[in-house]
Amino acid sequence: MKRIDLFFTAVLVPFDFLTLLGAAAAAYALRLSPWFAKIRPVTFSLPFNDYLNVVVPIVLVWLLIFALSGLYSTRPHRIAVEITRVILASSTGIAVILAVTFFSRELFESRFIMLAAWVFAIVFVVIERLLIRSVQRSLRTYGVGMKQVVMIGKTKSGNDLHRFFDKTPRLGYAVTGHFASFTPETKGKIIELKNKNLVDVIVMANPDAEQKEVKAIKTFTDIEHLTFIYSAGVFPSSAVRPIIHTFAGQPIIEVPKTPLDGWGAIYKRIFDIFVSSLFILITLPLQLFLALAIIIENPGPVLFRQKRVGQRGKPFKYFKFRSMVKDASRYRFDPEFVKKYGNLREGTPLFKLKHDPRITRVGKLIRKFHIDEIPEFYLVLFGRMSLVGPRPHLTQEVEQYKPSQRKVLNITPGITGISQISGQAELEFDEEVRLDMYYIENWSPWLDLVILLKTPFVVLFERGTY
Repeated sequence: MKRIDLFFTAVLVPFDFLTLLGAAAAAYALRLSPWFAKIRPVTFSLPFNDYLNVVVPIVLVWLLIFALSGLYSTRPHRIAVEITRVILASSTGIAVILAVTFFSRELFESRFIMLAAWVFAIVFVVIERLLIRSVQRSLRTYGVGMKQVVMIGKTKSGNDLHRFFDKTPRLGYAVTGHFASFTPETKGKIIELKNKNLVDVIVMANPDAEQKEVKAIKTFTDIEHLTFIYSAGVFPSSAVRPIIHTFAGQPIIEVPKTPLDGWGAIYKRIFDIFVSSLFILITLPLQLFLALAIIIENPGPVLFRQKRVGQRGKPFKYFKFRSMVKDASRYRFDPEFVKKYGNLREGTPLFKLKHDPRITRVGKLIRKFHIDEIPEFYLVLFGRMSLVGPRPHLTQEVEQYKPSQRKVLNITPGITGISQISGQAELEFDEEVRLDMYYIENWSPWLDLVILLKTPFVVLFERGTY
């Protein structure tokens, strides 16, 4: 790891310490401010020095909670992940304050200070970390702190990664070499680049590479003290941690399909029920208004209904607000219609039009902001769908899946998912499935939270068609 990256990781600790102290001081100042005292008179005595004597140990414990939450990891996190971890870690920190109040009557008598300190801590730390990230990324645009990357594999995956690194220098990767395969000639060129300090990382970007070549690169990077990154295939072996059983004195290894099992499934279901119920209640007036608008423009059913395929390949009745003319689904099987308007997903199990003539005026509006999908929250409440997961496809589409692609049916389909926030309309079907497979094998509550937080931004800024 480069020294500048270690520096930016290390400075987070003192900056977080000062920021948390600032949050505590701001909460204190707000509570004792004259204008707030007029609203709620101060009935306790708490000198600032005494307040600091309690706050400093709490802040140190708060930093420990940050560390346990992975906020000082040397591996970079996405901004959304970092923000959610700050929120959850700060919420744990406020629990520590509540514990301290049992031993400090003064703090117990000022519950407002505790609440304000919690809010300020989240806001201040998020702003502080965004500023530090901004400085780090600004330096990268000038070439400071960049990791020099050599790529092996002139495949679609390799070329896509190369273009991505070139377009996003703020991530800190600069491609200094790109070779088709790891040959003795390639090895010599990489050594020349290393002697010029132009290589830190080797990326193996050929999913179809032989194991022998991968091992050779791994050995080479170990000898030359370079970082090795391997781009897995579209359908890699399971990333889920295996479970080891012992039967008849023999270790038997079970490879789970997904970590979304056991308590994971229980947590996800409780979360789905809570959020979907809340959302349905909040949007009831909007639902009634939309139902009326749909009927007025184009008489017919309010809901569009279809059979979709759910978990374990079982079909279920899917519905959302109707955004097309009545019986629009029949056109997808009309040869003349398909010939006239084409299919963006031709050659795949899916059917999609760029400018679909079947969409009504109300339909265009509700599709633009994806409010046609509000009824899907009822399906989440009923357990047919989840908030996050692979999108449910039609029976005819699933029948065309390759055997390896059917793994996406291992879990409950979702309203949004990792492929939706990654630009669904721009993704090839295999890439969409690859992302869904990653989600299935690497599920965690954190990942669900990140996807849910990113979804509104994708909808608002219309990245792809969601």
